[in-house]
Amino acid sequence: MASSDTLRLSQLAAQVEKVVSNAFSAIQFWVIADISNYNHKPGTTFHSFELIEKVPGTDNLLAKFSGRAWGDDAQHIALFESRTGQKFGNNIQVLVRVKVNFHATYGLQLQLTDIDHTFTLGVLEKQRQQTLEKLCRENPLYIKKDGEEYWTKNKSLQLPGVIQKIAVITGKTSAGWQDFSHSLETNPYGYKFSITPYFTDVQGEDKALAMQNALVDIFQSSTQYDLVVIIRGGGAQTDLLLFDHYLVGRAIARFPVPVFTGIGHQKNITIADMMAHTSLKTPTKVADAIINHNRQFEDQLVTIQKTILIKAQQTLSTKTNLLNTTRSLIINSTYVLLSDYKHELADIRQSVIDNGREIPFRNRVELSNLTSTMFSKPKIIIGTKSADLKNAIGNIKSYQAGFLRNASGYLGHFISYFDAVSPVNTLKRGFAMVKYNDQIISDPRQIKKGDTFTVIMKTTELYAQLNNKKDYDGK
Repeated sequence: MASSDTLRLSQLAAQVEKVVSNAFSAIQFWVIADISNYNHKPGTTFHSFELIEKVPGTDNLLAKFSGRAWGDDAQHIALFESRTGQKFGNNIQVLVRVKVNFHATYGLQLQLTDIDHTFTLGVLEKQRQQTLEKLCRENPLYIKKDGEEYWTKNKSLQLPGVIQKIAVITGKTSAGWQDFSHSLETNPYGYKFSITPYFTDVQGEDKALAMQNALVDIFQSSTQYDLVVIIRGGGAQTDLLLFDHYLVGRAIARFPVPVFTGIGHQKNITIADMMAHTSLKTPTKVADAIINHNRQFEDQLVTIQKTILIKAQQTLSTKTNLLNTTRSLIINSTYVLLSDYKHELADIRQSVIDNGREIPFRNRVELSNLTSTMFSKPKIIIGTKSADLKNAIGNIKSYQAGFLRNASGYLGHFISYFDAVSPVNTLKRGFAMVKYNDQIISDPRQIKKGDTFTVIMKTTELYAQLNNKKDYDGK
C-alpha cells in the first residue's frame, strides 16, 4: 500500500546520483587494479572493463567495479599501448586515475581519465625479471646469466656453412610470413631454400603452450633442419607477452637447432630474443641474415677458389722453370757422357786390336813350351815310378820273412795260453766245476739247502744234494 514516503526507482536513483555527485564530482582517485572482462568494439572509442583486486596468491575477489572509457579519455588507452608496447586488456595490472559516477541505468561506475604507463612498465619488467630468474634457476645447464647478457645452449650451437632446410613458426595469415618467404624465394643470388611452415597463433600470452608444441613437432620431425625461425608480423605491436612467457623462453634455450627470431618489434627485447641464437627486428631482416650467411660461405668458396688458382699458377710456373732447367741439364749431361764414352770406346777398341795381336803370339810360345813338356815329362815320370816300384818289391820281400816269424811266435804264445786255461787241462790239475740248472756257476749263493747240483771232475760227473754250507776264507 502506497504511502507518502514511497519512491519510484528512478527517484531513488536520482537521489543516489545526487549524493554520489556531491561526494565525488570534485575528486578523482589513482587506483591500482587488474583489468578483467575487457571489451572494445573496433571503430569506436568506447571501452568497457572491470577493475578488480584479488586476495594475493588466490582468485578470491576483494573488490570489483565496472569501468568505462570513451571520447577523449579513450586516447589515454592508445597512448598507454604505444608507450608500453603492451596491449591494454585482461590480466594486466595498471595504475589508473578514475572518477566515481553513478548512472540510473548503468549503476555505479568508474570512469577512466588517465593511465600511468610507467607503473605498468615496472610491473611487466618485474614479471620479466622473475621469469628470467626462474629460467636460470630451473635450467642451469641450458641458461646462464653472464653480466648483463644471457648465455643459452641454443646460442652456443654452430650454424651450418650453408642454411637450406628451414622450419618456420608463424601465424597462418601473418604478413611477416609472406615477407619472409618472398625475400628468400626472390633473393638476388638465386639460392634455393626448403621452407616448412609450422602455423600457430603468435599473438596472445595464452598461446605459449601452442608455440612450445610447435617446437616439439619440429624436433620430432624426420627432417634434419638447419635452422628454426620464429616470426610475427601484421599484428598489434603491443601484443608481446607471448614472447616473454617462461614456456617459450625455455623451449628456445634448450632447442638443439639454432633459432632465429624476428617478431616485428623495434624497441623492446623479449625473453624469446634473449634465449634465441640470433635476434633480429623483423621477418625480412631474418631472411636477409640467412641470405647474407650463405653469401659469406659462397664468398669464402670464391676466395678459396681464387687462392687455389693463384697457387696453382705459381706452382706451375715454378715447376715449368725447374723442368726447363732439368731438361737443359739432362741434354748437356748427355752430350758430355756421350763424348766421354766415345773416347773411352775408342781406347777400348784400340786395346782390343792391340791385345788381339799380342795374345795369339804369346799363346803360340806358351803352346810350344807346353808341347815340348808333354813329350819329355812322361818319360821322366815313368822312369822315376819304375825305380820306386823296384824298391817297393825289394822291401816287401825282406819284410815278409820277418813278419811271418813274428806272427808265428805270437800264435804259439796264444796257443799255450789257451791250453793253460782250457777246462780240460784245468780239470786235470784237480779242479772241479759246479753245474746248477744246466749252467756252470761260480756263486755258491745260487744253491740253497736241499737243492741238487752236478760236480764235474776230470773224468766223472758227481750228482749231489746240498745239506749244509759254510763260508770259506780262501786259505
